[in-house]
Amino acid sequence: MKNHTCPWWLAYTFDHRLRRLLHNPERLLGGQIKPGMTVLDLGCGMGFFSIGMARLVGSEGRVISVDVQPDMLRVLLGRAERAGLADRIQPHLCHADQLGLSVKADFALAFWMAHEINDRVAFFNQVRGCLRSGGRLLVVEPVIHVTGRDFRTVEDSITAAGFAPLDQPRIRLSRARFFEVI
Repeated sequence: MKNHTCPWWLAYTFDHRLRRLLHNPERLLGGQIKPGMTVLDLGCGMGFFSIGMARLVGSEGRVISVDVQPDMLRVLLGRAERAGLADRIQPHLCHADQLGLSVKADFALAFWMAHEINDRVAFFNQVRGCLRSGGRLLVVEPVIHVTGRDFRTVEDSITAAGFAPLDQPRIRLSRARFFEVI
């Protein structure tokens, strides 16, 4: 499903503490993620959002951090351990064309990764299968890589996979939309 995946070592250029000034996970997701939830961080990279999501789900919740690169998951685990949140985060190595998950989550995040997917309808069909009825998905794409027209193509793929479009939150340097499982 992937077209081009950001190399793990390049992720250090945008996945660091200063990024919290632009994309504070707790502030961006606090209205969506509640204690006790099961949530998916799709294309989690080195865990920038996974760590924040783990704080939001609390000790009774679970974050399933999904990536195609073992090195990303390795760095994520180290960060989760240092933050004291490793017990809330379940790393999951997927394949380029298969998520390989059998879970029913409440929420899924796809932050700056949908543009890397070749067959988006198939991918988001798999995501829909991992969400409970009424589960929500937040898709965020970088304005530097994804034009408005390209983002509408991403949105069309998601609705074709069985999601209803909801509101468009303002997220710096990004195009974004919430979706809900129909």
